[in-house]
Amino acid sequence: MRFLSSRRRHPAAKALLLVLGLFVMGALYTVMAPAGQSSADTGTSQQVEEGRALFAVGCSSCHGLNGEGQASGEIQGPPLAGVGAASVEFQVGTGRMPMARPEAQAPVKQNRYTPEEVAALAAFVATLGPGPEIPDPSQYDPAGVSEEDIARGGELFRTNCSACHNFEGAGGALPGGKYAPSLYGVSNQHIYEALITGPQQMPVFSDGVLKPEDKRAIIAYLNTLHEEPSQGGLTLGGLGPVSEGLWSWIIGIGGLSAIAVWIAAKGTKAK
Repeated sequence: MRFLSSRRRHPAAKALLLVLGLFVMGALYTVMAPAGQSSADTGTSQQVEEGRALFAVGCSSCHGLNGEGQASGEIQGPPLAGVGAASVEFQVGTGRMPMARPEAQAPVKQNRYTPEEVAALAAFVATLGPGPEIPDPSQYDPAGVSEEDIARGGELFRTNCSACHNFEGAGGALPGGKYAPSLYGVSNQHIYEALITGPQQMPVFSDGVLKPEDKRAIIAYLNTLHEEPSQGGLTLGGLGPVSEGLWSWIIGIGGLSAIAVWIAAKGTKAK
């Protein structure tokens, strides 16, 4: 104690205490900090290198060799650090990426990569920074979801999604030449990945906004809705009561107007 007390006024004492404090804080953070979301650890080094080679050929012209992004002239690609493996699986797995040319929105098209190549690309991009992982099948498989949860999924969908995708997920137009795509035929995995990555205009529905069981309930609702048989008649785009009421008004008023004209014409002839 005498040794320490005799040296506490030393000019270097404050600097040493600061270094010691930083070291202790760093050690505590390393022990207590939660693990970041990244699937880089799940990909083998060989898979990552295969993904790097595929990325250099098919993606680097827009996103840069290291996913740093670029915006020069007509070639524009956002940086990919932190987008996560799930985003790559969604964008490449649905054929949206690579884009053939700059457009307002990347359309769905035929996927040019095999599942193994998509996984390799995802593993490489995951090394660029922590991001959402590719979900496990148990997270998006609607098997075993109760009818009560399916009904709750419908409420969540109408509250959070129907403004863009409409009441039955048929899609709809958005400003600037963009659109919300139809959800008919979209796999459960891609719906879940879209929710956690927020592609294009879509917001990210993190677990803090929609819990994993809520996302699964929405997927179960869409599956149930799209499996229902058509009862005949015109669907009117699945837009709900607005379009149905509009057509009822047009046909109803038109029919009444025609009847009124016919009665007036008959009255004129009788005179």
